[in-house]
Amino acid sequence: MNRTQIEILDARHPALPSWLNDATQTTLRNCLLSRRYIWLVTGAAGFIGSNLVEVLLLLGQHVRGMDNFATGHQRNLDEVRSRVGETNWQRFTFFQADIRELRACESAVERIDYVLHQAALGSVPRSVNDPIATNDVNTSGFLNMLDASRRAGVQRFVYAASSSTYGDEPNLPKREDRIGNPLSPYAVTKLVNEIYAGVYARTYGFASIGLRYFNVFGPRQDPYGAYAAVIPKWISAMLGNEAVQINGDGATSRDFSYVGNVVQANLRAALRDKLTTSTVYNVAVGGRATLNDLFLVIRDGLSAHGIEYRQEPIYGNFRAGDVRHSQADVSKARSEMAFEPLVDLRAGMVEALPWYIERLSR
Repeated sequence: MNRTQIEILDARHPALPSWLNDATQTTLRNCLLSRRYIWLVTGAAGFIGSNLVEVLLLLGQHVRGMDNFATGHQRNLDEVRSRVGETNWQRFTFFQADIRELRACESAVERIDYVLHQAALGSVPRSVNDPIATNDVNTSGFLNMLDASRRAGVQRFVYAASSSTYGDEPNLPKREDRIGNPLSPYAVTKLVNEIYAGVYARTYGFASIGLRYFNVFGPRQDPYGAYAAVIPKWISAMLGNEAVQINGDGATSRDFSYVGNVVQANLRAALRDKLTTSTVYNVAVGGRATLNDLFLVIRDGLSAHGIEYRQEPIYGNFRAGDVRHSQADVSKARSEMAFEPLVDLRAGMVEALPWYIERLSR
């Protein structure tokens, strides 16, 4: 490596998100800036998927995206293209296909080094209303991707698991080795994913990593539709001066995690030393905020931008399938992957709100 290359690697990169320029991320950042791999991101047109694509391209990687646009959007990919620039965009190829089609999965994983599997039908309420579709995508589609990746010999298969797997396990914080009974069809599918991952490690020697996401939020999370997540839905309502409805009494709590933490965890999981068995990690901040707290954080964040929201929230019924409290223990990810959740709820809201204000105030 010549002197110019060393200077480039040691410098901070203004195009990268702030969390990736943190001193704790130097080794991860330089590892990827110094090498080029070929990555497959399923669900690439979705919220988390498009954030992964953006960071990988900014880090000089080759990326293949796969999506069927069931819940993803072309506008997310268009925004990534605008943000990374045409030179970086030339290293991206897109494969429009459905993970329920095995042949499509087989084609998608050809010559791939790392698979970041994000494609799924999310939302607990959606799964309660349509458990068949949720199972079809999240279980059968997952198995297609897992098996195709095994047969293609990819170096690492990383998949989006879920905190919903903890079900009715009452202890806080949630620890990877303690789970309860699933409370929704969605949770069942995510648990089955982990079971299949374990079986594939024991049967075929194909070890993978599941990342149990806790209430992820950030730019490009869709505020529209019946199954919109709470943060973009509330931001949209406040920007439109509409009423915000809180399910239950507002004391329900969650470990809200900015999407940058999730991107970091995916990259670290992919680059982990060789595995002998499949494993799972919590991906969150390790904190806890109630829905009432969240309401105030969003309201105060908008006020900092000169947008005053003066309505009080409306309280409704608790939502079927929801757990009462959720908080992650992230010590396993810290010790085994050097994961460091750098962006908490308030800092993440500072990062996310300008994106929503710009797009929803038009």
